[in-house]
Amino acid sequence: MSSNVATIVYAIAIMALFVLDRDRDRRTRVSMALWIAVAWVSIGSSRMVSLWFAPLTYDSPDQYLDGSPVDRLILSGLLSAGLIVLLSRGERVGAFLRSNGPILLFFLYGVASVLWSDYPDVAFKRWTKAFGNLVMVMVVLTDPEPVAAIKHLFKRVGFLLIPLSILLIKYYPELGRTYNRWTWVPYYNGVATEKNSLGFICLIFGLGSLWLFLDTVRNGEHPHRTRPLIAQGTILAMTAWLFAKADSATSLACFLVGGVLIVLTGSRSRALRPTAVNFLAGGMVSVCVLGVFVTPDVGLVQAMGRNQNLTGRTELWHELVQMDVDPLFGTGFESFWLGKRAKALWKRHWWHPNEAHNGYLETYLNLGFTGVVLLGFLMIWGYRNVVDAAYRDPEVGSMRLAFVVAAALYNLTEAGFKDLHPVWITFLLAAAVVPTLHRNE
Repeated sequence: MSSNVATIVYAIAIMALFVLDRDRDRRTRVSMALWIAVAWVSIGSSRMVSLWFAPLTYDSPDQYLDGSPVDRLILSGLLSAGLIVLLSRGERVGAFLRSNGPILLFFLYGVASVLWSDYPDVAFKRWTKAFGNLVMVMVVLTDPEPVAAIKHLFKRVGFLLIPLSILLIKYYPELGRTYNRWTWVPYYNGVATEKNSLGFICLIFGLGSLWLFLDTVRNGEHPHRTRPLIAQGTILAMTAWLFAKADSATSLACFLVGGVLIVLTGSRSRALRPTAVNFLAGGMVSVCVLGVFVTPDVGLVQAMGRNQNLTGRTELWHELVQMDVDPLFGTGFESFWLGKRAKALWKRHWWHPNEAHNGYLETYLNLGFTGVVLLGFLMIWGYRNVVDAAYRDPEVGSMRLAFVVAAALYNLTEAGFKDLHPVWITFLLAAAVVPTLHRNE
């Protein structure tokens, strides 16, 4: 099949997925403003718009300083549209802000850290993008039907990015694949820019699809549930294929953990008490942490197809913690991988690292111990919220629990608490307190 014919076939298939799921859509109506969040999350999960037309090869970290005017214009437009929507929802937005102090505190500290960055203009631009994540989360969660809005967000983005990734891998290899510069072994990235990015697309929207699939199965009284089941089952099958292609061990492990949590905690008829949820989630996290960091020789890491140094991550971590960084306040928001520090690391490593491959270490490098403490407080606060939700409303709480735990694990070997990263966005989406949602529970 030629690429042109394949494009038409996949376009029809994507439209068919939306049509199959329309029966679910008719039960609730969500605001058209949700498409703003869909566009934002789709861009953050795949690649910047400018990279679709002119893929950029970074020869120096100084290239990260300028950014793309096209991307800046598009993101600014989406951010402005999101703020306009929030202004029209004054009462709900006010209630949301009053209920989510830890999230606001973390973002306020982030913007304050711009003041001591070596590149304050770049740091502020990056903070503005991170603030856009919060705006989009609020657009979703202040919708008159917040649960339905969450479902539509996962569905719409998943229906677009998952099939398109397969299309690019199979029929547009110049976009859907990259190659090892020494061996020319292909890496599969789909709509993303590299294989680990394809991995987190599968993680986020695979978990979302699993949640929607099980939600439909458990809703036995729905008269037309077969079509939505076909749609979500198709996405799950595509996700499994993409996981095999991406070979992203971290994302796959987090998907398995999150999937088990959704299955075991999502039934309203046998809701687990908070103690049982803590035992289950804590046990799974402990096994992962012990198997990866404390006793890596027991075989868990090898079972995921990786070596004991986590593909060079442990050496990089050792090098990063010895670099000259203010231990209390860090280098400023998203500022560590700029300037002389990045240049020195690029000279020592042919693969040109641009992240710490650990979200907690990344936070320390940028925001110091103060930022790590605030992030830790935010995570504990968010975890308490989702454990409570998993008992009072298992169908929604199971999804929230899965994403919070998956984010905590994902950031052990990848940096996901930053920028437009979908793991960061979905963590905020899951951890936040939503007054309207609580009234519906």
